[in-house]
Amino acid sequence: MTTSDRSLAGGPRPRQAGTRQVSARRAELLDRLRDLFLAEGFAHLTLDDLAGRLHCSKSTLYTLAGSKEQLAVRVVGHYFKTATAFVEGRVETVTDVRDRMRVYLDAAAEALRPASREFIEDMAANSATRATYEANAHAAADRVRRYIRDGVREGVFREVHAALVAEMVGRTINGIQSGEIGERTGLSDAEAFAALSQFLLGGLSAEQGDNGRDHSSEEK
Repeated sequence: MTTSDRSLAGGPRPRQAGTRQVSARRAELLDRLRDLFLAEGFAHLTLDDLAGRLHCSKSTLYTLAGSKEQLAVRVVGHYFKTATAFVEGRVETVTDVRDRMRVYLDAAAEALRPASREFIEDMAANSATRATYEANAHAAADRVRRYIRDGVREGVFREVHAALVAEMVGRTINGIQSGEIGERTGLSDAEAFAALSQFLLGGLSAEQGDNGRDHSSEEK
């Protein structure tokens, strides 16, 4: 058997192995850039800064994107892609709609927890990254609206003002992810999502709606 035959029979060709190594290296760089951006923001960092912090060359960074702005868009997109996968993994096996909404919002809060205020502000200030941010906010709002409709249909959420609640939730999620809620309340995005989850599950419950319990005295 020739060397070429052995390559075909016994494993990947050298070029294929090399391609996988390059892909793995790029994935590692994206993860490290994501973590750096989440911790510090990115507007103040130049490509030279990034190369120095990651101990790589600028040419290596150019394999990810052709400019600093394009790199920011790619890293922000990578963050939301991994965050979405994390959240979806948490909810995929949950069947009860109340638990599903709670787990979804709790997972969203957990995924946002590493995001510093600098990162949020830089995303909002950059039109390219803001578009990615807003698209994910809309997707999150749509998901919660769907949970509310499902809960109303199943009889576990109250029907009263369900459409209005869904609209309010969408606006609240937009406010959280734009930074407005944090500025006005002092809450982090993760804390705001957790509070939203508690508020929704308490306020929408059909049982609580029927017996008219007032939970204001239980507020901590």
